[in-house]
Amino acid sequence: MVGLAVFVTLVVCIPGQGVVVNTNTSLDEPVTSDVGGRTVLVQELTATWCPSCAEIDPELVRVADSHGSRIALVALHPTDGEDAFQPPAAQHRIERLKLTYGDTLGSTPTFVVEDGPLRVGYDAWRDVQRDILDAEVQRQSVSELEFQVVQINDDLRVEVAHASPVVQNNTQLTFLVLEHGKSMPEGFANPGEPTRDRVVIGAASCDLNSNIITELHGPINASLKTGCVDDFSVTFPQTESWSIVLIHEYTTSALENGSSTESLGVVELAYRDRAVVSEQASLSTMLIGAVIVLALATVLPKK
Repeated sequence: MVGLAVFVTLVVCIPGQGVVVNTNTSLDEPVTSDVGGRTVLVQELTATWCPSCAEIDPELVRVADSHGSRIALVALHPTDGEDAFQPPAAQHRIERLKLTYGDTLGSTPTFVVEDGPLRVGYDAWRDVQRDILDAEVQRQSVSELEFQVVQINDDLRVEVAHASPVVQNNTQLTFLVLEHGKSMPEGFANPGEPTRDRVVIGAASCDLNSNIITELHGPINASLKTGCVDDFSVTFPQTESWSIVLIHEYTTSALENGSSTESLGVVELAYRDRAVVSEQASLSTMLIGAVIVLALATVLPKK
């Protein structure tokens, strides 16, 4: 538990651009994500039957609640015949990772920070923490991204509001739809709580070269009138609590030809209730945040 507690403290300390909307907020009028791109993508390979995954999941809820825009933390449940969810969108993301990591990607829980090394197990959190800091320090220019969400009857419509890609060739914009507090169905092994968090349930991608929707997975529809960066949009049935992650990344064919799995830009908007954070914890994170900012200042090149 110590490793994860330290990680929670460190990831919350730098203010971010992430938008968190309380679940009592009306979505009749569009809600807009902040203009972002520097968020670090952290993908977790997990499973509902995995005891250590079930143990860590409630802790990751607090991480997701506190990270601001520093990280977008998504949970990928496999299509393995045993997981209670097995969403096609998550399996698609797993197959993307396998193009880089091969058969070494399989244990649960496994965490991948951008294109960094695989970090396996609960005790790997110190390494995950370092990978996140390394990704932030090494990241130079990123794509600026922004999107809007609005409710239409029982569905949510998400549309790109702004995209300024740093690279266009062999890249795509991808929307990931996450469900928070997803209920465990009966009849499946469940070593943990009755819900799981950050479950990727939908994914859609638009190729920037061809301006064609190339991938569509899960209960999600996609459309565009002009082009990916202009009006690429998706619709999906509204759940009680969800997140949208917009990613600028290399296409699957580019990964097959050796391109990196590192994202070119990421921004997230979450529709969920925040956890309660104690005043003592808030003070601690502020102090540690100041230390990290000073540490980063010593290693970053001066302009």
